[in-house]
Amino acid sequence: MYVITGAAGFIPSALVAYLNERGVADLILVDDFVHYQDKTPNLEGKQFLQKVERDDFFTVWDREKWPLTGVYHLGARTDTAETNEAIFDKLNLEYSREIWQRCSTQKIPLVYASSAATYGLGEHGYEDRHDVVDQLEPLNAYGRSKNDFDKWALDQATAPPAWYGLKFFNVYGPNEYHKGRMASVIWHTFRQVKATGAMKLFRSHRADVADGHQQRDFIYVMDLCKVMHWLMDKQPPEYGLYNLGTGRARTFLDLAKATFGAMNRQVDIGYVDTPADIREKYQYYTQADMSKLRQAGYTEPFASLEEGVNAYVTNYLTPERYY
Repeated sequence: MYVITGAAGFIPSALVAYLNERGVADLILVDDFVHYQDKTPNLEGKQFLQKVERDDFFTVWDREKWPLTGVYHLGARTDTAETNEAIFDKLNLEYSREIWQRCSTQKIPLVYASSAATYGLGEHGYEDRHDVVDQLEPLNAYGRSKNDFDKWALDQATAPPAWYGLKFFNVYGPNEYHKGRMASVIWHTFRQVKATGAMKLFRSHRADVADGHQQRDFIYVMDLCKVMHWLMDKQPPEYGLYNLGTGRARTFLDLAKATFGAMNRQVDIGYVDTPADIREKYQYYTQADMSKLRQAGYTEPFASLEEGVNAYVTNYLTPERYY
């Protein structure tokens, strides 16, 4: 039996589907189901044991005394434009600490979502080393909250019997329809091309980077699900923080062209200024160092950008399907 927090969201709902495909349905799904009903379609047709409201979760946990095999703590406030520190303190720090402490006391393995946003501008590189965590300088409140929890976790004398904090890089794939502005560039490209035949990317505001040549490590959500399941199942003995990207940075221009190709459309790309509210804190390059996960024994290949975009567009966006 497993708990999945944030269960109606993009990545967690994909994990539910992935586990269902492997015969795992003894799932306790936790989220704010009442206030975020735009995410409801993400769980339609999924198999699970029980839904629990986020604010009631700890009370229900104590009452039900579930025989848990593991906890996937993927719920969080993820809006990088949010500036209210109190929201991040409550949902990304305090809530996560309570889960950690219960997993520690009850000896339950834990996989939780950290973020590549913890790396800031990448001044200290993109290695998932523990000795660099205190030096990282995230660019927004979301990244700070994730790094603050990573620091707290590493400082604990007691821990779950196995635990893995995953620094997700730029994730894309099905079930992100509800995310609006925060959805992946593939989702935005598809919608713009479908509506107008063209796509607008953010213009570069750095002299050393050409328009469209900002780079990210884009990873298909199916690969995240594979890694999370593998970690929970195999529980490699080096516990701690792990990057979760592909290990290869690609440009937004590459991404847009791949989307046009998957849609069988002629490439038509223009540029607009990066919004002023995120311009100063905009990352121009991210690339996960994946050495630690590989050394831990994970050998599966990651989908290339072209493979992942084609699968996403063909199997989900075009037919308007959920995973």
